[in-house]
Amino acid sequence: MARPTMEDVAARAGVSRALVSLVMNGSPKVSRERREAVERAAAELAYSPHVMARALASRTSTVLGVLVSDLRNAFFAEVVEAMDAAARAAGFQLIINTGGRSPARERDAVLGMLAFRPAGVAMLSPVLPGRDIGAAAAQCPVVLVSRGSRSSTVDTVNDDGEAGTRLAVRHLVSLGHRHIVHLDGGTGSQAAPRRRGYVAAMRAHGLDPAVVRSEYTDVAGARSVAGLLADATTPTALVAANDFNAVGAISALEDAGLRVPRDVSVVGYDNTSLAALRHISLTTVDQPRSEIGRLATEALLQRVRGERTEPVHHLLHPELVVRATTAPPGARAET
Repeated sequence: MARPTMEDVAARAGVSRALVSLVMNGSPKVSRERREAVERAAAELAYSPHVMARALASRTSTVLGVLVSDLRNAFFAEVVEAMDAAARAAGFQLIINTGGRSPARERDAVLGMLAFRPAGVAMLSPVLPGRDIGAAAAQCPVVLVSRGSRSSTVDTVNDDGEAGTRLAVRHLVSLGHRHIVHLDGGTGSQAAPRRRGYVAAMRAHGLDPAVVRSEYTDVAGARSVAGLLADATTPTALVAANDFNAVGAISALEDAGLRVPRDVSVVGYDNTSLAALRHISLTTVDQPRSEIGRLATEALLQRVRGERTEPVHHLLHPELVVRATTAPPGARAET
């Protein structure tokens, strides 16, 4: 069936299309009787306003686009949840797309969202080239989450990745670990600062850094551990790229007959809901996901409302959450 239109609602209610438009836009100039007639007709026809058409007609939009790097990663789901709450409180709604960590797919995803004429776009850990981000920012406000930018037209919200991995190494060293390997995020966003923090912390404790190239996925975590074991290299502790990566690493360790944390301690990054599950109970670096989502939405809305033109760069401080996947070398963790 064809989508009902304002003309259909007007005909059902016995009023003009212009009056239906006034009702849909919340105008106080409509009498209670006519407003109720229009609302009743709209409900009977299951009519809903065409958001894109309204934006084109009024040159305003109440839609915010969100590009998510990886739909399987709980970190992004929790950030988006906070963004959605903040957006709805301000009278906005989200449209979500993903690029599957592929620059080409992300470019297509952003172009698809821009076709809806959104008020702004948030990009969560994008792998897009900077020029594509700049092109999007020329059309509407853009905020990056878990990625930096020096552009004056782009806002950013990040945690201090260097500080986060330093916390992880410090914790492991305090337990007595000396052979600590970092499974990094490869070319992924924020992998570099986390890698720098790990290397700096290891050297500060007089230890040799050992970085294994990985990715922000469980498959990559398992693959990296399999490579370590194949080389007859079994560290006493791992600092994983993120929680998802850590879960893959733990799975591979257990498949090889190694126990976590008695044989190998593992620290994740993000403190997602996955990490807190009782049977995983992952020691991890906490990123304040709700705060990240709220700040990202606020940054967009400030630009949309014309409250500022200068960029903002939020840098949040992570904390370590100790659970059951870390213990002294060769010791059983307390539960």
